[in-house]
Order: sequence, then C-alpha cells, then structure tokens
Amino acid sequence: MNEKLYAKIVDAIVDDGYIVIKNALDTTLVKSLFDMTKNEVAFKKAGISAAGDLHIDASRRRDKISWLDEDGGAMSEYLAFTNTLRETLNRELYLGLSYYEAHFALYEEGDFYEKHLDAFKGSKNRVVTTVLYLNQEWDECNGGELIVYNQEDEKIAKVIPNAGTLVVFLSDKFPHEVLPAKVKRHSIAGWFRIDK
Repeated sequence: MNEKLYAKIVDAIVDDGYIVIKNALDTTLVKSLFDMTKNEVAFKKAGISAAGDLHIDASRRRDKISWLDEDGGAMSEYLAFTNTLRETLNRELYLGLSYYEAHFALYEEGDFYEKHLDAFKGSKNRVVTTVLYLNQEWDECNGGELIVYNQEDEKIAKVIPNAGTLVVFLSDKFPHEVLPAKVKRHSIAGWFRIDK
C-alpha cells in the first residue's frame, strides 16, 4: 500500500483530527468489497449501545451490518491495509492501538443514523474511526451523506458516499450522522481500539 497515504492520514490526525480522502484505495479492491455486500442475508439490524446495553432502536439507527473477517480475499486485503495503518498510527503517534474491527453497513431507502459519537470522551475503547464507501457513481440526490461536526457542534464536513472515499477521524472528538439514503448505500465502518 501507498506510504504517502499513511503519512497523509497521520498528518491530518495530528493537524485536524480527521481527513476525507477520495479514491483512497484501489478501485478493484473497492469493487470486490462492494460485490460482497450483495449477500444481504448475512446482514443483521444494527444495535445501539448505552451503558453496556446493546439494543435495536429504529428511531435512532436503521442500518444493517455484517462483520468483516479474514477470508483470504478482498476482506483480508482491506484488513491488511488497516493493520498497516494501525502500525503506522502507533509508531508515529504512540496511540497504543491493539486491534481493528469493522463491518459492512447497508443503508436501504429511508435508513439513517442519528448524530452520535463512536466513543465517549475519556473512554478507552474506540480511538480512531474509519469509513470506506463502496457505491459506484453515487449522485448527491441519493442522500446518505455523512455529516461530521466539531466539538462546538458546527458542521465541518459533508461527505458524499462515493466508492473509494475514505474517512478517518478521532472517535471521541467528532459527532457525526448519516442522512437518510434514497437508494441502497454500502460502506465499511471500522474502529481502531485499545481494549484487549
């Protein structure tokens, strides 16, 4: 993988705490990952965790998920990319990230995810969030944008979910939401963690 890409992510995390990179990964890999989302039977309704209680709440979140695992193919290639990124973040920023977890996310028509943080301030679980978009030729009228806010609740980024766009940000610093999708929207959401 491209050393310049890792360096760009590290610099952005230091300077701004987040980055949005278009066409970040090889188009063949992105297409292979997208093809894996066609097995919708593997997807389950996503839950919301509050005080250790994981539950379904369709008023706050409506996407479906399927966890990534080593498969000797496209998932393994993507996980190899994230492993090298984890090693780079640890080497350059001393974050102590112990592992990465990720799932495919499927948003069907009308699905959304309300504004939330991926980790509460001071928590020791999710440290850095990643999102990789998989849909080819996404039109802005299709909705499903990721809106990222700063800690003052000001909108700082509106991300169109185009294939190959990668978003990386500090999990406890940036509230974010997914606006309702008007067509099926596919992505991979992941987190670098420091718990064992």
